[in-house]
Amino acid sequence: MKIVIVTDAWNPQVNGVVRTLKQTRKCLEQLGHEVHLITPELFKTIPCPSYPSIPLSLFPGRKVAKLLNAHNANAIHIATEGPLGMAARRWCLRNRIQFTTSYHTQFPEYVRLRAPIPLSWTYAWLRRFHGRAVHTLVPTESQRQRLLQRGFKHVEVWGRGVDTDIFTPENPQQLDLPGPILLNMGRVAVEKNIEAFLELNVPGSKVVVGDGPDLEQLRQAYPDVLFTGAKFGRELASYVAAADVFVFPSRTDTFGLVLLEAMACGVPVAAYPVTGPADVVQEGITGSLSDNLAEAVEKALGLNSQDCIDYARKNSWLACSEVFASFMFDNAATADMQRREQTVRER
Repeated sequence: MKIVIVTDAWNPQVNGVVRTLKQTRKCLEQLGHEVHLITPELFKTIPCPSYPSIPLSLFPGRKVAKLLNAHNANAIHIATEGPLGMAARRWCLRNRIQFTTSYHTQFPEYVRLRAPIPLSWTYAWLRRFHGRAVHTLVPTESQRQRLLQRGFKHVEVWGRGVDTDIFTPENPQQLDLPGPILLNMGRVAVEKNIEAFLELNVPGSKVVVGDGPDLEQLRQAYPDVLFTGAKFGRELASYVAAADVFVFPSRTDTFGLVLLEAMACGVPVAAYPVTGPADVVQEGITGSLSDNLAEAVEKALGLNSQDCIDYARKNSWLACSEVFASFMFDNAATADMQRREQTVRER
């Protein structure tokens, strides 16, 4: 099957969406599918206001149409709601081509943190964007229920995996810091609620691995915290493996891919009991969830590392990509049926 994935989230961004799409493409190709990506790398871009690490494609409609016509794919998946996603959606609707979408982040909540825009307005726009998709794919059942309650249709679960070749407990970074070591990794931005972690009054040392628009501000405000900046691959895994607890203070993530990556390194998770952690963390086994984050940290410190590793290894990217492919087959079958009906009408 020939699949086109359209995404506004791509290099140089470092986040769960980009890692998910890269791993999915790799596994889909291993399964024998032909995968083409339409990303901002193919377009002229400008930095996103207030978020310069995110490139926004300029006037992409004509080129997106040309690429989609050239690829002649069996299935089209629109991964994001940005300029490329909107251009691809317009092309599909204009040409009566079916498509799937995915909902990776709690975008209305992110917007609300940065601007006084009512959640209801943003959700209304998103319902319209995703409403014509054959399926809208979300990473967890709780996120599926949240969207259904907001009036979304045809929402299905497409889970996430972890690369256990990279994320292992082996070769931890040697950090000359007082223990226990509490670590957070990911985008350093207001929507990740990182200050809830930085403000914790608990013994030990805090480490933040990642880059983002708030990095320098937080580095100055919290001089006792080790901010490493962005790390990649095995070096990233070595920092995670050095931790005693992975602290995940976000209240707005739909999944939190980093949770599985931490577990694969043998590091239990402390987080709030919200969408994402509530779907991934096994209470008292692979982590602890509490509205009191300090209490969650204390409980997580006593958990067994091997339980975390065993759980993470059950979540492979290949299995997740097989689920994704099954939705693409649905998409392709619907599109083929519509093409045949169109041909009959034209006769």
